[in-house]
Amino acid sequence: MKTLITALLLGAATLSQASQAAAVDPYGYKLPPSMQPKKKAPAAKKGPPPIDYVGEFVNFGEWKEVRAFLDDVASRDGFDRAALNTLMGQVRYVDSAVQLVKPAPPGKPKNWQAYSRLIVDPVRIDNGVKFWNENREALERAEALYGVPAEILVGIIGVETVYGRNTGRFRVVDALTTLAFSYPEAPQRSERMAFFRGELEATLLFARQNELDPLSLRGSFAGAIGMPQFMPSSVMKYAVDFDGSGKVDLLNSGTDAIGSVAAFLVAHGWQRDLGGPLVYSAAVSPNRAWESMTNQGLSAKYRPQELAAAGVTTTVPVPEQQTYGLVDLQNGAEPTEYWLANNNFFAITQYNRSYFYAMSVVELGRAVRLARGGL
Repeated sequence: MKTLITALLLGAATLSQASQAAAVDPYGYKLPPSMQPKKKAPAAKKGPPPIDYVGEFVNFGEWKEVRAFLDDVASRDGFDRAALNTLMGQVRYVDSAVQLVKPAPPGKPKNWQAYSRLIVDPVRIDNGVKFWNENREALERAEALYGVPAEILVGIIGVETVYGRNTGRFRVVDALTTLAFSYPEAPQRSERMAFFRGELEATLLFARQNELDPLSLRGSFAGAIGMPQFMPSSVMKYAVDFDGSGKVDLLNSGTDAIGSVAAFLVAHGWQRDLGGPLVYSAAVSPNRAWESMTNQGLSAKYRPQELAAAGVTTTVPVPEQQTYGLVDLQNGAEPTEYWLANNNFFAITQYNRSYFYAMSVVELGRAVRLARGGL
């Protein structure tokens, strides 16, 4: 009996250690409930840590580089130096901005289909229909004035902020100051810091021009502002008072956002007279003579005849007078998609330098148009 009890205990211990569900000892006896192995509760899944939008005070005003920057800005732009000191005394270091600006670690290969499912989703489509209906006059006016179709303008604003629902919760001055003077280690760190210092200066100029408290501006972790997520320098260069209110308001005015996006695209190469679709589905030949035509920058440089000679074909004829780029959209383990894209597609990539981004704008705009009953 002692041997059997010992065996039972040893069997129970073994079962418990192995977390086995079947509570049977080595001799076939069913163990009593008190000796049943307890199932371990599944470990809680760890999500990303919550984002700290507020940051911490580090007294940027004592940093030598910051003082030199403020001296330059005061001299160049006519700011009161003491007022800049007071402002900087309220700025906070936001480590979340530093972490978010870092490139994603190597992981799964790019997957266009997965990306597009996240962007071209029912929420954005439904809100896009509502936005289009509420801003129909402004969209028609922008299309007539700038030559940019309504669906492209709707697509960009939808991809950027879901039509103003997600415009960012960081204080713009905090995020830009942090990145301008504490950018993470990277191959082009100096260039990126110089870029963000320029954006910080543009923020101060924009706030003064519009009689705003700089600390009242909210945006993304990189300092982008409003429905179209313009960087401050782009606000100064391209934003327009499209609703005639006397000021630019990219946060609350859909009309200003629409006109500003259209103006930005035209300034970055959008051509009214190109006509036709921006992209054409393509197939590539097995000989891979076309391979050198991929990754050739953000421009359309090949004639249809050149593409055809390299083994690139389309299911529908493309305008012969235009030039195209060969866009490859990777799909993880699935076959890559290929498209011919004209210069207006590449104008969209000047908004965000990504094929995925530009294609998602095209597809979201098309989906919203179809949902409204357009053809």
